[in-house]
Amino acid sequence: MQLFFEEQDTLFEEQAAAAQPLAARMRPETLDEVAGQQHLIGPGKVLRRIIEADQVPSMIFWGPPGVGKTTLARVIAHQTKAAFIDFSAVTSGIKEIREVMKRADATSRTGQRTIVFIDEIHRFNKAQQDAFLPFVEKGAITLIGATTENPSFEVNGALLSRCKVFVLKALTEADVVGLLRRALADKRGFGGQQVAITDELLGAIATFSNGDARMALSTLEMVVLNGDEEGGTITVTPETVEQCTSQRSLLYDKLGDEHYNIISALHKSMRNSDPDAAVYWLARMLESGEDPLYVARRVTRFAAEDIGLADTNALNVAVNAFHACHFIGMPECSVHLAEAVIYLSLAPKSNSSYLAYEHAKQDALHSMAEPVPLVIRNAPTRLMKDLGYGDGYRYAHQEADKVAAGMQCLPDSLAGTTYYQPTREGREAAFADRLNWVKGLRAQAR
Repeated sequence: MQLFFEEQDTLFEEQAAAAQPLAARMRPETLDEVAGQQHLIGPGKVLRRIIEADQVPSMIFWGPPGVGKTTLARVIAHQTKAAFIDFSAVTSGIKEIREVMKRADATSRTGQRTIVFIDEIHRFNKAQQDAFLPFVEKGAITLIGATTENPSFEVNGALLSRCKVFVLKALTEADVVGLLRRALADKRGFGGQQVAITDELLGAIATFSNGDARMALSTLEMVVLNGDEEGGTITVTPETVEQCTSQRSLLYDKLGDEHYNIISALHKSMRNSDPDAAVYWLARMLESGEDPLYVARRVTRFAAEDIGLADTNALNVAVNAFHACHFIGMPECSVHLAEAVIYLSLAPKSNSSYLAYEHAKQDALHSMAEPVPLVIRNAPTRLMKDLGYGDGYRYAHQEADKVAAGMQCLPDSLAGTTYYQPTREGREAAFADRLNWVKGLRAQAR
């Protein structure tokens, strides 16, 4: 009878395992099964050495979704002699944290180490993160956190300083194809079935997955389950793959690190006069759901900061694109933003206005706040006139060259300071010539 129960339990366990998604069934159990991350777990690399030596420190795994952060934590759980506790930042509060920490602290006194894995550690607030700190400090636990967000901003400084940060990279197409082939051959995957799928289709799935192992395996499972079965062989056709990969969810968090990475990429592509790259990064943002008005505002800033007087029409183009986005919204306004981004990419570049303001700002903030020279003050009252307000003022329009060359407009301590230094780019060359002429008049007047 006992044997019957054991066989029945085994049967239930096998059925439960078979019912799991392919990504769960194929989760690696050893470092050699982990796809990618060879810069960390390749032969002789630091993370492999500390795992194999069972000398795991507190650490943070930072990387995009589906690259193996949780997988590496579970491999450590299999290979370490420490107790392993799996926490979710989504469902755990301070009460649960403190209870677990007390148990871990008690266990540590017997010589037993405890590894606490926290998935999505960036979702914990400062108070929750602080609850781990004293136990990490005294060695009661080894903390492993996983995050898709930049830990410099999302993990409090005291905790971060006690953890080693490992940066995990998106899987390459070759990494993902290798993972898919293993899933087709492994008995945990489709190793017990005859599946016919071409290398080209495996490559298409890998490209669609965007370096995300979980997405790649889920897509493979979908195409196999929807394949054409005949004579015991499941054939995956291009049509099936196309249907299952028709819409990709782009990695983009409007409040996260990738948001700032991509807007930076757009700015720097336009600054480098690369319209192709600029349009690509624009599309990455818009197709991921970014607010077009946010993009339009950033483009408008770029027009003044990086083009400025080299092409004074650039600001008009940017502002018009902003108004178009406001009037009609997505998806129609994408073409207006594309037009603006291409125009700004190819416009001549000058940051002289930006540099002039930044220089003037430093003087305004850090030099003595001298009063406005009397000569350029208004004198609407008798008292002001008696005090000398406006004495010696010369109306530029009445001057022969429309410039009152001898009149000083800066405070005495800053007289002669140059803030605006024009370039010779585009239309700004004409401004440069005009400025040189004005400076010549002032030199003569002195």
